[in-house]
Amino acid sequence: MWLYFLSLCGGGAAILYVLCGWLIPAAVEDSPWFTLLWHDFILQRILNALTWSTRPQRLLKAIQKKATRGDPQSVISAIDYFCRHKEWAMNVGDEKGAILDSVVSEVNPSTALELGTYCGYSTVRIARLLPPETRLITLEFNPDYAVVAHQVIAWAGLQDKVELVVGSSGDLIPQMKQKFGIKQFDFVFLDHWKDRYLLDIKLLEECGLLRRGTVLLADNVICPGTPEYLEYVRTSPRYESHYFKAHLEYTKVEDGLEKSIFLG
Repeated sequence: MWLYFLSLCGGGAAILYVLCGWLIPAAVEDSPWFTLLWHDFILQRILNALTWSTRPQRLLKAIQKKATRGDPQSVISAIDYFCRHKEWAMNVGDEKGAILDSVVSEVNPSTALELGTYCGYSTVRIARLLPPETRLITLEFNPDYAVVAHQVIAWAGLQDKVELVVGSSGDLIPQMKQKFGIKQFDFVFLDHWKDRYLLDIKLLEECGLLRRGTVLLADNVICPGTPEYLEYVRTSPRYESHYFKAHLEYTKVEDGLEKSIFLG
């Protein structure tokens, strides 16, 4: 009886592994909405229940196991490996990350703002490329994500170059000049709630935090998409925009980055 029960459990676990690890991901890989539904809702909740942990916590453990402390590139590589081979996560990812690297290096900002820290992947990518005197301010609404991001940034050895602030972008952007001593930003990376993109760049404009030549780089403009934001930056005489076609992080679904230069 016990052998029969154990064999059933083993067989069920094997079927679940094949379904979750191979068949379902392959079936949904060409559909934007099914891909997000599977990875970001269904599978994440299954793994949370089975492991009694959250995805950010599992990602942090993978970094601590595989990445070298004080080496930002090894942290990036550990996250990319985890997301491609273990469990998908909503980072900008390696393909779009290379575009992000290129834009940051081109701008070489003295002040930089990131909207949406999540677990700190893009924060590490940006901060490792900044000049010694430059600081990156990154805003994260979710305090649980921020706890993990603090540890990821510290593991990469970049804690002195990054100021992580927990709170709403709508509340914090108007405080930038008085509370953080920021006059204007040279570079802004948008990767938070997609319905906040347009609201927040208009808020940055109103607060005088954009100068002529400030570069905005927005992720996930196709999937899940930011149509109102794209319409604004592509039609407004205040911006010059260019789209970088790529794929949703660690998938075959089309996505991309929109680079917009503020013209004043």
